[in-house]
Amino acid sequence: MIRTRYASEVNEADDGTTQTIAGWLQDVRLMGNLAFLVIRDRTGIAQATVLKKKVPELHELAGQIQRESAVSITGTVQMSDKAKLGWEILPDNIQVLNESEAPLPMGVVDRVGVDLDTRLDNRFLDVRRPEVAAIFKIRHEVIHAAGEYLRDKGFLEIHTSCINAASSEGGTEVYKFQYFEKEAFLAQSPQLYKQMMMATGFDRVFEFARYFRAEKHNTTRHLNESTAIDFEMAWIQNEEDVMKVIEGLMNAIWTAVHEKRQEELALVGAEVPIPKLPFLRITYTDAIEKINKASLNGDRKLDKPLEFGDDIGTEAERILGDVLMKEGHDFYFITKWPLAPKPFYVHPEGKDMGSKLCRGFDLDYRGVELLSGAQRIHEPELLKEGIKRVGLDPTDFEGYLTSFRYGMPPHGGCGIGIERILMQMLGLPNIREAVLFPRDRTRLYP
Repeated sequence: MIRTRYASEVNEADDGTTQTIAGWLQDVRLMGNLAFLVIRDRTGIAQATVLKKKVPELHELAGQIQRESAVSITGTVQMSDKAKLGWEILPDNIQVLNESEAPLPMGVVDRVGVDLDTRLDNRFLDVRRPEVAAIFKIRHEVIHAAGEYLRDKGFLEIHTSCINAASSEGGTEVYKFQYFEKEAFLAQSPQLYKQMMMATGFDRVFEFARYFRAEKHNTTRHLNESTAIDFEMAWIQNEEDVMKVIEGLMNAIWTAVHEKRQEELALVGAEVPIPKLPFLRITYTDAIEKINKASLNGDRKLDKPLEFGDDIGTEAERILGDVLMKEGHDFYFITKWPLAPKPFYVHPEGKDMGSKLCRGFDLDYRGVELLSGAQRIHEPELLKEGIKRVGLDPTDFEGYLTSFRYGMPPHGGCGIGIERILMQMLGLPNIREAVLFPRDRTRLYP
């Protein structure tokens, strides 16, 4: 067999037994009659020690194998206090399954720094680095914990189309393409389909969705293709019902990472404390008041005070985060936003579009927005008015509107960016660190 043990699986019970390990050759050290080979697999590293007098042909071979070649080594496990790992394998056979070319386009374990573009150009090598692989193991835990929590709460996992006949969020930042004889759009989110599912009787649905947004930005916080945890729930009283589910979801995610991924967190250099429940609720109006006051008296400054209707931008978010974290709040909801900047499907605070406020909210973590959510409009005539409010034509949404004419219940939900979660949870300097193959304004490869 190519492998009988992963590196992390070898233990004292294997002493004296013949085992096979497989992975990438991380390093070779030739010291007189000894050759030390360090092999790395997905669980850790193993050391093979070749004695020239015992197996001269393997000693010669060891000095010829290029770093990062795929190898399989069979030999006797020997527990040893002298070995760094407490054990080593004495090879009887070394198979070079695929020899790496030299030189490598980037180092995997070298101490010399590599710029992000080079790393992303060679992502297959970059992810062999333990500290990079750790990010994606934590990402796996985030997704697993989210799915487990939502399923336990009665949510049904669905998969909707990424091809839409109309823009799902409004605005112009969409990818248009020719779909046979018609114009189509890549989905900015699964929002319209999630809402339509509320009329099916499933009541609660979620999916791990892809977002495609053609915004011409080039920042450390934005991608043009991203992934999210999207859920929708019916028969709610108001947006508070949605926020309670989000609290539980965030608590489940952070707790799972805290309890199950300490080894990976150490590699990344991050601490992920278990959240304190419940999360603070602060209205938009109170939030901009706190931001303006802190900007006036603190080290962080805004160019001008925020007024009602203004977006809470990046610097304002950080100012609010500084204030609320000092008060002991890592997570906090910003509620009762102005209606005007929100998507057409967000329910106004009142019963018509004359309301200045809406039932939308954001959830921020330590000064960065993690998600936006809301109670949605469920009455078809009010929804038409919402579509018109953002300058769109209701006739372009006829298939969507039809589902609201036959008993659509009150409902709400949110979309939670997975990359945004990881970036903020782990303190990553660039959101591209949190996705395997990022797509942004300049990157379409690999």
